[in-house]
Amino acid sequence: MSTRLEAVLNRIDDANSADPNVEQDGLQEAPAALLYGQRMSNVLAGFETGAGELLQIAVRGQHIERWKRPRKDYPQGRVGYLEWRRDAARYHAVRVGELMRLEGYSDEECERVGVLIRKKGIKSDAEAQTLEDVACLVFMRWYFSPFASARPADELFRIVEKTARKMSSAGRDAALQLPLPAELVPAITGGE
Repeated sequence: MSTRLEAVLNRIDDANSADPNVEQDGLQEAPAALLYGQRMSNVLAGFETGAGELLQIAVRGQHIERWKRPRKDYPQGRVGYLEWRRDAARYHAVRVGELMRLEGYSDEECERVGVLIRKKGIKSDAEAQTLEDVACLVFMRWYFSPFASARPADELFRIVEKTARKMSSAGRDAALQLPLPAELVPAITGGE
């Protein structure tokens, strides 16, 4: 790992360490944003062993300081949700770019990471697709169960199906290795 990559990942972690929301990780508690970013990096390392430096930064910083832009500040419903997601992605891209510049990354490198964080070109940009796959895998592995407990089975199936459609075939294959309920496997495989 290059010195500047390590430095910018540390800056992202330092920023995310300020998250007032705490999450249990095994026997320890950790700031939720810090834990999410580290989980993203760990999944990336296992999913795409040759990931480039800029993709590694985008993956770690995808939700940097997410608590500063809470969903509750936007209207309920799909329109409000999409506005929140768009605004958050812009903020995350700008914030990570600021930290990258402090470590000597060029404007072009910062812009590329911003494109990845904003997930521009999923399905046509291999790195953007990898980031999306990793985000979906992290969701399914660590955040799915609490999310699922508050939803009826048919809604849950549709959500998993929609998530799987955003993933590459390699991402779906990796998802099938996760401990998901058997009744949701057809949502990932498309009924194969």
